[in-house]
Amino acid sequence: MGLSRRQFTREFKLAAVRRLEAGVSLAEVARGAEVNPNVLQRWRREFRQAPGNAFPGNGQQRWSEGRVAELERKIGQQVVEIDFLKGCLQRIEEQRMLEASSGSPRST
Repeated sequence: MGLSRRQFTREFKLAAVRRLEAGVSLAEVARGAEVNPNVLQRWRREFRQAPGNAFPGNGQQRWSEGRVAELERKIGQQVVEIDFLKGCLQRIEEQRMLEASSGSPRST
């Protein structure tokens, strides 16, 4: 029979990371929590990368709030650029129609 993996709650992981952040040694926290030091290092790295969204649990995406905000800003900027370019294109088309209706050739 195979060994089952232990599962830790979000609160347990956060408590362990907080102890590390408070200056308690990695070895001491690992012994106290009965967790491999490599696991603690991974938890700390995950927490530092996305503190508000660390350890989301099963089935939840791991999008950090900062990344979502960055993508939303980028989309907003692209909308502004597209609107600007549409306006430029519309003015060019209007100018061509005016020139075509007046019969005068366009000077370059």
